Amino acid sequence: MKLGKREHHVTIRKATNYAVVINGLQILLILVVLFAVFIIPEIKASHDLLLLLTLVASLVVVWGAVVDIREAFSTRRLLKQLDAMDETIDAMSNLNITLRTQRHDFLNHLQVVYSLIEMEEYEEANEYIEKIYGRITAVSRVMKTAVPAVNALLQVKVAACEAAQVRVDLNITSKWETIENAAPAWEMCKVLSNLIDNAIDAMEEIPPRKRRLTISLTENLRHYCFSVANTGTPIPEDMQESIFQPGITSKGEGHGMGLYIVRKTLNGRGGDIALTSNAEKTEFSGYVPKLAAPQHAQE
Repeated sequence: MKLGKREHHVTIRKATNYAVVINGLQILLILVVLFAVFIIPEIKASHDLLLLLTLVASLVVVWGAVVDIREAFSTRRLLKQLDAMDETIDAMSNLNITLRTQRHDFLNHLQVVYSLIEMEEYEEANEYIEKIYGRITAVSRVMKTAVPAVNALLQVKVAACEAAQVRVDLNITSKWETIENAAPAWEMCKVLSNLIDNAIDAMEEIPPRKRRLTISLTENLRHYCFSVANTGTPIPEDMQESIFQPGITSKGEGHGMGLYIVRKTLNGRGGDIALTSNAEKTEFSGYVPKLAAPQHAQE
């Protein structure tokens, strides 16, 4: 996982160094002005000199405040990215634990099946195999890309869908082998995570038997593509143009930033996202170009 070039150079140490140097200059200039006015009144510093010192001190104060604010925003953005990376790492850790557990249990399952067959309990052996088959394939079905972070995210979200009684269809026809050349894996995880969470929320008010989520990961000659479709409540037509703006949501106060962040993230990598919503399904489909695009400056 790699941070963007600009973010890579923004560190807490750098922000701290800026703060120390700038505030040191401010204190020094203020002391010079005070020294000139009060400490050595016999010199009677000229009005022009005092005005010059005051002007320089004011400029340094303003410059320092601007730099402090800029570095504060940059550091805050970096911390947000680190939080998103932490979520991805947690998902990967959970997937690793699941895989290790399955590997540990596999031999035990084989021994049970072998014993049942040896005792000619074929019907019970068949039932046992069917029972454990679902648990094994639940993990293996998400292990279809070459990106561990994406596989881990899909495993976590599939489990969340099962808890919410949502049927999940995975349509993965690309391994996304060089996705890191287009966008960091953790950024794509952030995009997919927002879209999947929104889709699950959109199906809360419909009967469980109608809840269906389709996640597609594909590619063409120029782009890595994805889509997340759900059968939940459609988005009103008058909201479809503004749904990606900050604060626009149907969930109530405190929401409305997820889709804005998704589009902003994709635009920063030269990609984009589109929405289609009707009575049958709501689908968000997006892409990032395979050739890395320059990261746009983010406020």
